[in-house]
Amino acid sequence: MKKLIITFSLLFSGALLASAQSTYDEVLATKLGADELGMKKYVMAFLLRGDRVSEYSPEQRQEIQAGHMANIGKMAEMGKLVLAGPFFGNEELRGIYIFDVQSIEEAKALTEADPAIQAGVLKMDLKEWYGSAALMMVNEIHAKVAKKSL
Repeated sequence: MKKLIITFSLLFSGALLASAQSTYDEVLATKLGADELGMKKYVMAFLLRGDRVSEYSPEQRQEIQAGHMANIGKMAEMGKLVLAGPFFGNEELRGIYIFDVQSIEEAKALTEADPAIQAGVLKMDLKEWYGSAALMMVNEIHAKVAKKSL
């Protein structure tokens, strides 16, 4: 019985491996910058509440937010910003960015161009991160599922 279970496990594992290998798309993997595991390095930015939020009126913060959103669109169009979004219910941790860049320094340069960072309304904590290269397709897919834009 033990031999049968081991044999079945090996056959099942082999079938899964063969299935994964048969769906591999080398052209897509290369286009997305995937390594042999389908992964790649990104830089993730945690957007934190800045120290100067209280210095601005609601109207000024609204203007800063408009500039922040415009900057998000610009970075996405450049192909540098893969993913962005706010967190719910957390006053200190405001949101995340995932950048397709090679270094924290490159991500830092991009974040320093953000009007909310410049105004001190937001600050960033940057970390290198290893994730699926398929994230590179999020913006393309998002455009197909969003009825309205921000």
